Amino acid sequence: MECFSSAALLAWQANGVAAVIDGQFYLWIALAVGGVGLIAAFGFARFVLASDTGSAEMQKISNAIRQGAEAFMKRQYGTIALIAVILAIILYVGYRVSPYTAPYANKVVISFLIGAFCSALSGQTGMWVSIRTNIRTAAAARISMGKALQMALRGGAVTGLVVGGLSLLGVGLLFWWFGGLRNPEQVPYELVGFGFGASLVALFAQLGGGIYTKAADVGADLVGKVEAGIPEDDPRNPAVIADLVGDNVGDCAGRGADIFESTAAENVGAMILGAALYPVFGLKGILFPLIVQAINILASTIGVAVVRAKEDEVPMHALNRGYFVTTVLALAGFAAAVYYMFDAGQHPIRWWLFGCGICGIVMSLLFVWITEYYTETRFRPVKAIAQASTTGPATNIIQGLAVGMETPALPAIVIGAALLLSYYFGTLGLHDVTSVSDYAKGIYGTAIATMGMLSSAAYILAMDTFGPITDNAGGIIEMSNQPESIREKTDKLDAAGNTTKALTKGYAIGSASLAAFLLFSAYLASVHDIVQQRVADAGGILPTNWSFSNVNIASVPVFVGALMGAMLVFLFSSMAIKAVGRAAQTVIQDVHEQFRDNPGIMEGTSQPDYGRCVRIVTGAALKEMVLPGLLVVVMPLCIGLIFRHFGKEFNTTMILDAPMLHGVPMNLSGAESVAALLMVGTITGIMMAMMMNNGGGAWDNAKKLIETGMYGGKRSEAHKAAVVGDTVGDPFKDTAGPSLHVLIKLLATVTLVLAPLFL
Repeated sequence: MECFSSAALLAWQANGVAAVIDGQFYLWIALAVGGVGLIAAFGFARFVLASDTGSAEMQKISNAIRQGAEAFMKRQYGTIALIAVILAIILYVGYRVSPYTAPYANKVVISFLIGAFCSALSGQTGMWVSIRTNIRTAAAARISMGKALQMALRGGAVTGLVVGGLSLLGVGLLFWWFGGLRNPEQVPYELVGFGFGASLVALFAQLGGGIYTKAADVGADLVGKVEAGIPEDDPRNPAVIADLVGDNVGDCAGRGADIFESTAAENVGAMILGAALYPVFGLKGILFPLIVQAINILASTIGVAVVRAKEDEVPMHALNRGYFVTTVLALAGFAAAVYYMFDAGQHPIRWWLFGCGICGIVMSLLFVWITEYYTETRFRPVKAIAQASTTGPATNIIQGLAVGMETPALPAIVIGAALLLSYYFGTLGLHDVTSVSDYAKGIYGTAIATMGMLSSAAYILAMDTFGPITDNAGGIIEMSNQPESIREKTDKLDAAGNTTKALTKGYAIGSASLAAFLLFSAYLASVHDIVQQRVADAGGILPTNWSFSNVNIASVPVFVGALMGAMLVFLFSSMAIKAVGRAAQTVIQDVHEQFRDNPGIMEGTSQPDYGRCVRIVTGAALKEMVLPGLLVVVMPLCIGLIFRHFGKEFNTTMILDAPMLHGVPMNLSGAESVAALLMVGTITGIMMAMMMNNGGGAWDNAKKLIETGMYGGKRSEAHKAAVVGDTVGDPFKDTAGPSLHVLIKLLATVTLVLAPLFL
């Protein structure tokens, strides 16, 4: 019997060593591809920076945009760094005060700071290249539209690949450094700080950039188009440079940090859920998200490289070809990963897990199509808003709000279907596994669906950054008085850029919704493991039928937490929109003063003081971004701590259901109320973000539809009404809406990091 036991032990150890070696192989592949992504980004950047920079007049305008953007980013990231350091100290102290969390304090804080640094670096790097790509795209447009399109997309690809590469390297290296190859089931929990740091920077980058870009845009439009009757990007408008700067700090740096946060948080959350399947797949189940991220980088690099456009071709057709190539390659790579990492060759039932990935990919395509339907000029919603503009601003706003409130319906159905199908496919794919609960199987299926949706994220981000680059290029051409034929080329590219920006907002909220559900599941798993550890340390045994997968909404603390989650979304949105309004007022006042004090501006005999507007918007945006951002971090912390200490009396079922610690039922009210805040805040945030994104996009394109000549064209009464509606929609689609993408993921990551403090 002893000989048999020794032989079994040796066999198990041999298998364990083989599994570790196998896992190491996939980890090194992921890290190598992360490096390849950064090298590819460097190659695209070198291609762009080696290109022609146009005339001296074009360079003068481009330099003003670049200087304004860099000045804002320097001040913004200085503010964010100060906030991050203060939160890191608070996080460290919070972890050190409890003997249960003290051993993890150093690793959580280190991962938090590294996540924040990588998120900031990805946004900074992408914007650094984009503000140098705009002039080169404008110069390329003087030669051919196809060359200009390729220039703008490759400049945007730098952001996408840097985001993907840094996310992959950051999570992968921390996993290795923290001993993930030796203790793979525990280390993913120590990486939650990375997602929190990425989320924190993303929120402030998106919120600050969104306030900046829309304050400048609203001010420039209301005074320039409505009052003065001058065209968009007219050099006589003192706010025009601030407007062009805003395109970069909001849509390039802000969206880059947003997608970085999605990929980082998704990787960490999926690795936590994969740890539950360690007995089944070993390290491969935990490292699978990193391999999918590597596939995203390779597929997106090839997709960007193959894009070519003919001179007379619609630009979106060329961009869609690249997206199709990226999606096909990602799908093939996903299938290969399932085959090799989940042993689908020996266990055909595992192909159901590939079906989970397909659910995510199909969901991303449907989200793009739904967003296109609600924001494109050729479909009913935008046409209805344009028609409503003929009777004035009031009917335009009524119709726009109605369209915005309609837009969450189809996406909600798609999200629900994707979650249900991927959960079901997950249980089918792991049907033969008896050591894991059906809930864990299904939740891992939803995690794979999230990976599928993010499997083309780098190309999507390249298309998103394409938008502000082409917008800036058009402004440079307009302000440098280039021939009308060149402006027509940049107008086509700008129109395509407006479409890509709208579509990627739809993609971003879709990925955020799946990532938030994934992180919510990771939060529940984290609380369960913390409770299990504390009961074991006290010499007890956790009841086998107890799980933290159910939260009783009839409990008063849980209901209050849910109520606070919904309230948080509305309060945050209100603060973001009011911030744009206040900042825009300062811009409008400055433009009025410049027109009044210097009549030569409108006559074209003197130049406005562009720098004054840039400085005003910079100061206002940085001042306004702090309070809404801190609200998102403080709210779940307060709810969790309050009900941890005072919620016991309200929970009538706790004595019967709660695990026992030293003979006393554990008070789970803090963790449960935060779970309710997270779930209801996520649902409310998703609905609100879709309403704002698509409603604002529809308002914008209704104005553009009228500018093509419908209902009297530019300077008509319908056009003035549409400009007012577009102005209302601007903070919806470019400030509050995109910031809500980040808010729902930040809520998830902050609760995941702070979970030990709620028990």
